[in-house]
Amino acid sequence: MLRRRSDVTRGLRLLLLLASAAVPLPAQRGTVDTATFWSQALGTNKRYVVYLPPSYTRDTARHFPVAYYLHGGAGDETNWTARGQLDRTLDSLIASGLPEMIVVMPDGDMSYYTTWNFLGDYQGCLGRPVPRRPDEKPQDYCVPWPHYDDYIARDLVKHVDSTYRTQAERKRRAIAGLSMGGYGAMSLAFNYPEVFAAAASHSGAVAPLLIAYDSTTKRARYATDPEQVLPSYGAQETMRLAFGRDTSGWWARDPGRKAVFQASRNDLAQLPAIYIDVGTEDRLLGQSRAFRDVIEGVGIRPVYVERSGAHDWSYWRANAAHSVTFLAKHLTQP
Repeated sequence: MLRRRSDVTRGLRLLLLLASAAVPLPAQRGTVDTATFWSQALGTNKRYVVYLPPSYTRDTARHFPVAYYLHGGAGDETNWTARGQLDRTLDSLIASGLPEMIVVMPDGDMSYYTTWNFLGDYQGCLGRPVPRRPDEKPQDYCVPWPHYDDYIARDLVKHVDSTYRTQAERKRRAIAGLSMGGYGAMSLAFNYPEVFAAAASHSGAVAPLLIAYDSTTKRARYATDPEQVLPSYGAQETMRLAFGRDTSGWWARDPGRKAVFQASRNDLAQLPAIYIDVGTEDRLLGQSRAFRDVIEGVGIRPVYVERSGAHDWSYWRANAAHSVTFLAKHLTQP
């Protein structure tokens, strides 16, 4: 169900149709690599997957815009390619005429891409099996300093700009994510509007304290204690560490409040362009609606779409092309 008309141009909509119709992979394909770098903000090495577009190895004088794609809860840096087939989507769209860009998919642990309210038990973490992958070593998962926002927006961006041929400026840089990563994309976009020019959320947990929302009256009911909403999330103890044990820490990390704050002190034209989509059967549907209405209330006009689907990879695989197209459009504007 389309709730609002997107401002994506007719030509870019045609690219989506062509890509979805294309069965064989294009002859010219991008490359997917995995790399590791040191993050000062976390105090450890972290991995990321990078998609380099087809022209990257052929045209060695060319520089490219960059989009960062964040995984969801209990995921890792491989999710967007292994489960979301994002590299195949990019190949098809580029073959149909989409401007090329580098896409970086970092390991965000179960972090919510924020600086945690508490440090957590680093030594204890090192002594336990990693909860998401049995072959992963604790020293590759545990972090002594959980500053995950600076890790992405500062350390990773700096590393990528110094390692690859990027167009290292704000107007050529975007961020996106799904579920927990959708939260991260919106939170980071409004925490660091000088870093990212556009941001996209698929099924994002973008109003974490929300209990219920009436989009007709725009009336929201929020938790007065995090324990009221924690059972609806996974890894509850991690969320207590990241967001805090009372609502003050949660509200301080609420993407809608970050957007309202930035709108109060910046020209709206200097804030990131926003894309949001969510499935009509998604348990987080109300969060996307509430977040949309909050940011529209201060003059931010997102592209907002509801489509058939649930909170799963079938939905995200089918809809990644829409965020890629939106971001590519904004990253290649004059």
